[in-house]
Amino acid sequence: MASLRSKEKKFGFGILAFYLAHTAIFWGYPFVWMVMLAFSRWRFVGRPAFVGLANFLRIFQDSNFIRIVLNTLNFLAYLIPMLLISSLLFAIALSRMRYFKTFVVMSFLVANVSSGVAYSIMFSNLFAVNGPVNRLVYSLFGFTIPWFSNPQLAIFSICLIVTWKFIGYYGMIIYAGLQAIPTSVFEAARMDGASNWKIFWTITLPLLNPSLITVTVFATTLTFGIFTEPYMITGGGPMMRTTTFLIYMYDTAFRRINPSYATVVAITAAAMSFSLVMVIRRIFEREVAFA
Repeated sequence: MASLRSKEKKFGFGILAFYLAHTAIFWGYPFVWMVMLAFSRWRFVGRPAFVGLANFLRIFQDSNFIRIVLNTLNFLAYLIPMLLISSLLFAIALSRMRYFKTFVVMSFLVANVSSGVAYSIMFSNLFAVNGPVNRLVYSLFGFTIPWFSNPQLAIFSICLIVTWKFIGYYGMIIYAGLQAIPTSVFEAARMDGASNWKIFWTITLPLLNPSLITVTVFATTLTFGIFTEPYMITGGGPMMRTTTFLIYMYDTAFRRINPSYATVVAITAAAMSFSLVMVIRRIFEREVAFA
């Protein structure tokens, strides 16, 4: 018996060793290297030179960083309502479908797994100055829309593209929340004379709070991680109004050859994203119970 237990312990530690080695190599080492870069100056060659808090203090004097924070808030103001409303409408429509439900779901989920570079090029051609969308608008109304040259329209257009990509994925989250609500709750409300509109506002939306908060949290973290769409379509312009944290990190690390400061920008962006998520959960999250 003792020999069997000894073999089981060795087998267990052997399996655990692979996990610990994987964690040390792919998480521990990058984390330690990140901390070293944050408090040093390094240009991809030579040894990092310790500079203390200089990289962190530089953020407060960096006008570009402040511009990107404002850009991110601008993206949030568009993206969160667009994703929430479109995903909710998609989930409601899906719940009322009787036929071809699987086909519709798979059609929307294709966008979520498609190549970011490919669909960015596709949408940039669709919304180009001489693209099919502007040609249609001009033929109907006699003017064209500067989708990517006007700062606000550029942000709106990119958010529209990102919404197209994630509407299926986030819609399925809300759809799962809808399916979890007992039908007896709606039946009891209708027996009491409640209209469909009142049921939606007083029953459906409150009971969907966990799903809606999940989508809001995902949309918030997504906004801090947008890269492909603005990089491929606008390059961060016009006037840096679509430059995101990831574009700025990439530009700082590989074009300005300053990975140390790019690391500090990444840490600050992650802290801001985490803080905003916690604030959202603190204010809007409610515990839901089906009586």
